[in-house]
Amino acid sequence: MAKFLTIGYGDQAGYDRTDATVRREAHRQDAQLQAQGAVVGVAGQPVQVRNPEAADLRTNVGSFMRSDLPVAGFALIEAEDIDDAVAQVSTTPCAVAHGVVEVWPLEAPEGDVT
Repeated sequence: MAKFLTIGYGDQAGYDRTDATVRREAHRQDAQLQAQGAVVGVAGQPVQVRNPEAADLRTNVGSFMRSDLPVAGFALIEAEDIDDAVAQVSTTPCAVAHGVVEVWPLEAPEGDVT
């Protein structure tokens, strides 16, 4: 099975205007993904890390990514392929509550010997 990182974007306004039944089913899907071994979490406050030439460590509180909607959460899932990954997250809270979910295939780094 391949691994995929998913990034959910959404805001409270979109969540609130989504029918409560749809929201409950979406949360059930998150719970099902977790039961299948997915790591699912709500986004906290990020910290940017820079260390040019491994000689000047700098951090900055706040996100580097910019989007129309705030990052709401992340999941690390396993799926047969990208289509399976999309199907798995297509009924999660951000996907159904007027947000969006990005699905990123995780590929081995170059030179990885594992």
